[in-house]
Amino acid sequence: MRNYLFIALTLGLTLLAFNAFQSAKPTPKSAIYQSIKPYSPYYIEKRFGGLQIRSKLDENFKEKPSNMEIFHRLESLEKEWGKEHLRIQDNTLTILDQNNTTQTSLPISTAKDRQFLHQYYGI
Repeated sequence: MRNYLFIALTLGLTLLAFNAFQSAKPTPKSAIYQSIKPYSPYYIEKRFGGLQIRSKLDENFKEKPSNMEIFHRLESLEKEWGKEHLRIQDNTLTILDQNNTTQTSLPISTAKDRQFLHQYYGI
């Protein structure tokens, strides 16, 4: 009976660890995300005390979510920013700044990129 208890406990803890790992993973990104990322005001800062989310626009903006929540919180901040500052016109993605002036325009070359923009940023 002890052997079965040890095996069941090991399998249960392994399943819990795998579930925690899967829920903490960030959303897979498309290639166009790397082109948009430099214009996003939010970034992850690595500190001795852990990871925190900072803003390039506001020096006082600091968020310290737990390690399991940090990527999900960064994604939600980027999605909010993207809904206001990203526009799709024909096959071109336009990135706007705080004053609604165009910072840059990027071509949307594949349907996968367009689908990513629609699903991730909601545009």
